[in-house]
Amino acid sequence: MKILSVHNSYQLPGGEDQVFAQEADLLRGRGHQVLLYQASNDQVTGKNPLVLLGNTIWNHQIHGELRSLMHRERPNIVHVHNTFPIISPAVYYAANEEGIPVVQTLHNYRLLCPASTLFRDGQVCEDCVGKKVPWPGVVHACYRSSRLATAAAAAMLATHNYKQTWSKTVSAYIALTDFSRDKFIQGGFPAEKILVKPNYLQVDPGLGGGRGNYALFVGRLTPEKGIATLLEAWRQIGNQLPLQIAGDGPVASEVEKASGEMESVTWLKWLPRAEILQRMKDASVLILPSTWYEGFPMILAEAFAVGLPVIASDLGSMSSIVDHQRTGLHFEAGRAQGLVDAVRWWIAHPGEAARMRAQARLEYEAKYTASVNYAELMKIYGLVLNRAVGEEFVVSPEFSAQLAADSPTAPSRDGELMNITRP
Repeated sequence: MKILSVHNSYQLPGGEDQVFAQEADLLRGRGHQVLLYQASNDQVTGKNPLVLLGNTIWNHQIHGELRSLMHRERPNIVHVHNTFPIISPAVYYAANEEGIPVVQTLHNYRLLCPASTLFRDGQVCEDCVGKKVPWPGVVHACYRSSRLATAAAAAMLATHNYKQTWSKTVSAYIALTDFSRDKFIQGGFPAEKILVKPNYLQVDPGLGGGRGNYALFVGRLTPEKGIATLLEAWRQIGNQLPLQIAGDGPVASEVEKASGEMESVTWLKWLPRAEILQRMKDASVLILPSTWYEGFPMILAEAFAVGLPVIASDLGSMSSIVDHQRTGLHFEAGRAQGLVDAVRWWIAHPGEAARMRAQARLEYEAKYTASVNYAELMKIYGLVLNRAVGEEFVVSPEFSAQLAADSPTAPSRDGELMNITRP
């Protein structure tokens, strides 16, 4: 197949940018032709606010560029990852006008919430879910703490809610978890169009031994990651299980202060990925105390791959990705005593902890490898093409062999990657 993959990248690269790039590599490695069309949030700097508002709702220039590209290249599928704020939903209409089906991955909650997080003032917020005009977000300046910036996001959502863009122009949505799918259905999205395919790891990091006798936190040090809950819990846990914290961010000063006050807490700051993976292989357990829904934290797939169980908040996607007492434990989000109790149970049940290590690795092998993900993506593309052309999607023996292949870096043969980045 020929796939046009479209993404509005972020000023600070994150998980969405990583998935966009590695999915292209996965498809190209299996012999498909992949065209990448990218815009960047860097392009908003210095823009007239009114022009930016208009482009967020409908970018005429990009609509023209994309329609010309689609007309010339004739991709089988247009796969969109992020359109905000530069590309805009105009990409869907360009594809529709060229008769090409559209798949949209729901990496975050942007189409339900102007801030994309369903999180405000330190707690989960669903005030805008299901509203045609998400005005509460504007009142509370949820996006970048700016009413003007939030109004731009809200205007985009209101306009395309009115136009029924989400139900009429997109052939299928990919939600990363069952929880996310349910939340979008609650927000009014068509249930029959939302399919679930999690993120995955391009390369298997290998199984670890877990002999380091410490708990590990990895991530940005922000309030919604539950840093306050984590530190409060370790004031009680102390030397029962040392804690290592890898990351940096707005609340780094609190982590630095706690590491100076508590002998059992070590702040590692940011580490190269290879070192992070080694520390994960050596750790006893990963702690994920987030107080927001999360999307699909890549750290979870990495933890399962190295056989590292997870103690996570029983909130949002974490409650469905981490299977309580099989691949880890749950505790009540934001409740430090709940985390203390979970960690102490963990320490007191080494046999159960060892069993969970094995189950975590099996979970990775069943759901989060490149080969499994590729097969799931092909099923989604096949379903969309059925809908688009109204005939049975026939899989050739050669294509079946590709689906069964284990290596994400098989010889590309006629695979090709074309990267188009807007200046």
